[in-house]
Amino acid sequence: MSIARIRKGDIVIAISGESAGKTGKVLRVMPRKGLAVVEGLNMIKKAIRRSNQNPNGGFVEKEAPMHLCKLMPYDPVAKKGVRIKRVKEGDKWVRKSKATGNTIPTPKAGE
Repeated sequence: MSIARIRKGDIVIAISGESAGKTGKVLRVMPRKGLAVVEGLNMIKKAIRRSNQNPNGGFVEKEAPMHLCKLMPYDPVAKKGVRIKRVKEGDKWVRKSKATGNTIPTPKAGE
């Protein structure tokens, strides 16, 4: 698995599963487990017990981690998921789409 394929803050598209074809922003990546949490994808319902913070309890919808092999970086120009390559431009490494050759923006550390 490539180290820089999917990072926190990337826009990705799901290529299989119940969320296939939907896009979202990566909220968290767990590289050792090979999982990522993506905003709006792989939604589950979780039961919440009554407590002081939540006096009614009930069910909450939240994102569950999904496997990295089900995600691809999304290229807005090609309007599809693309494979990427790392290319050195000057003194910096950038990620480029193999389909269109466009640069995929690398998310900032604070995003």
